[in-house]
Amino acid sequence: MADTAPGSDVERVVIVGSGPAGLTAAVYAARADLSPMMIEGFERGGQLMITTDVENYPGFPDGIMGPELMEQFRKQAERFGTRIIAADVTKVDFSSRPFQLWVGDDHFRAETVIVATGASARWLGIPGEETLRGHGVSACATCDGFFFRDKKLVVVGGGDTAMEEALFLTKFASSVTVVHRRNEFRASKIMANRVLEHDRIEVMWDTVVEEIFGDGSVTGVMVRNVLTDATAELACDGVFVAIGHVPNTTVYAGHLDMDDHGYLVTPPGSTHTNVDGVFAAGDVVDRVYRQAVTAAGMGCEAAIDAERWLEEQHHSPATAVE
Repeated sequence: MADTAPGSDVERVVIVGSGPAGLTAAVYAARADLSPMMIEGFERGGQLMITTDVENYPGFPDGIMGPELMEQFRKQAERFGTRIIAADVTKVDFSSRPFQLWVGDDHFRAETVIVATGASARWLGIPGEETLRGHGVSACATCDGFFFRDKKLVVVGGGDTAMEEALFLTKFASSVTVVHRRNEFRASKIMANRVLEHDRIEVMWDTVVEEIFGDGSVTGVMVRNVLTDATAELACDGVFVAIGHVPNTTVYAGHLDMDDHGYLVTPPGSTHTNVDGVFAAGDVVDRVYRQAVTAAGMGCEAAIDAERWLEEQHHSPATAVE
């Protein structure tokens, strides 16, 4: 084993990603005296950086802005000694220990790595979508549905995620219109039937959203029928894009086991990957819940798993092992 004593060029723990999972892992690893280094990525803070009001994170009864919450996470991690690098990991080598990571031409070595790079929502790439994101445009009904009580909403998509979003939004919205580019849903039959049978959900088949309107907040969308090319304006107060997420795992292809959708694979009840000493937490693993609080919990687990793994390798915060 390489020397990991303080002052050596081998880090005890390198955390990749700076969302709730990564920063929670940093807090726990730092408090365990593991002197973690975080490579936060250029998109620091994860998806909460594009979220306005967060009202479902415990401990904030009056809510908190997404970027402000992540800044609090960051300050806490730094308070305990986490060193943060504002860059993206461009290459890794997990074939031997210490593990190797590259940030451009810079090279780092680590005894353990926690991957917490998250997942990114797929977006439509249409006019108005980016400027109104967080102001009526969302990719998370669980996060933002509460703000649309008695509002007219549009959900874009045709898979299980879109069905789940539409059904959830009926708890708040006066009406929900599902816009789907095909003439049948890709969703499971049971989920599709629940949507089709719901009295507050309408479906626009063979239709795409081409533009989102609004000055400061969403007021409507332009839709186009893909069979006739006919266009129409549809008034609404919010647009939920539900066409899937993409886990940020490209750099780990060929190094870590992934499922068919690119999410990292860990055993139930563990953050261990297939590479001994490499752990994964948050939305990079979780394709079901995708919440800040669940990501933070997994970050805690990953830090504890890493600490215990290091102890099993006969390391301790005050002792170097060759």
